[in-house]
Amino acid sequence: MKRAGIVIMLFWLAACSSDQVQQDDGSAASNDESFQTLVTDLKSPWDIEYDQQTFYISEREGTITSWTEGEESVRYPVQTRKEIVQRGEGGLLGFKLLPGFKDHQRALAYHTYEEEGSIMNRIIEIERNSDQWKETSVLLENIPGAQFHNGGRIEIGPDNQIYVTTGDSLNESLAQDPESLAGKILRLSTDGTAAEGNPFDSSYVYSYGHRNPQGLTWNKDGELYAAEHGPDNHDEVNLIQPGQNYGWPQIVGDEEREGMVTPLFETGRNTWAPSGVVFFREELIVASLRGKAVMKLSPSGGDPETLTEQYGRIRDVEVVDDRLYFITNNTDGRGSPESEDDQLVKYSP
Repeated sequence: MKRAGIVIMLFWLAACSSDQVQQDDGSAASNDESFQTLVTDLKSPWDIEYDQQTFYISEREGTITSWTEGEESVRYPVQTRKEIVQRGEGGLLGFKLLPGFKDHQRALAYHTYEEEGSIMNRIIEIERNSDQWKETSVLLENIPGAQFHNGGRIEIGPDNQIYVTTGDSLNESLAQDPESLAGKILRLSTDGTAAEGNPFDSSYVYSYGHRNPQGLTWNKDGELYAAEHGPDNHDEVNLIQPGQNYGWPQIVGDEEREGMVTPLFETGRNTWAPSGVVFFREELIVASLRGKAVMKLSPSGGDPETLTEQYGRIRDVEVVDDRLYFITNNTDGRGSPESEDDQLVKYSP
């Protein structure tokens, strides 16, 4: 894959003019019959999971909504030992069902909390029962947090290890500090210890120099890709290698410096604020918040495309049975929600 910052910049000039241009932010479905709204009235949703014909969607105030086709959606609270704090970009964020969920009903969650006047983040295991989800154990706490830049994506890799994105917690220097958990991609085992084979001895840190990464996915060859927010612009998609420094705040966009990795894609002076990412039919699909679109990027470096820009802010994307699903995020305080927002939408090419 080659860098495509200029291509993406031209794309946004053509498709969006600029981030300040008012676009359709409503919840009405696209005229394209390929798109179908499945669930409405979600509350600041953040992450999509799927198992046994049921979708599970985390919501920032501390709930998980589940929906099975032919049934009404159900919202259950998440009971944690430390209160979930929804402030700024914080709250209940990343959410991942553990392998074998059908049998044990356990999942992982990433949430913001406050302790002794400081905002932090933690990774916990939760279990579903008849009327709630409840914390059962802690994997990792004291991840630096702030009103903004909490990262929050949590995924399980092809190696069965847990990967987590963390933001710089509004303290740029922490991203370059290998001793800090902020501004990193972390890799840990399911028991909460630093994963074996990590690039730094006895450390959770897998890569560093990140500003606010919110997307993680792997291609069919097992290569890890991450999407992160730049400083108002210069948003990035990176190919992640263990132990590498991705430059923030020393380099931005396509800048280069010895010992630091320049992104594969970056948006130049425009912005799309990427969140969830997933590979779909061998192309990278990106949920765009400020860009208000579902975007498609070709690994071969071709021109990016817009799958839809009819739904407003997009927070996460997921693939199930060769169909693409995404959630809108118009009720998170930065969008312009209309009736029935937020929504889970299915795209059937």
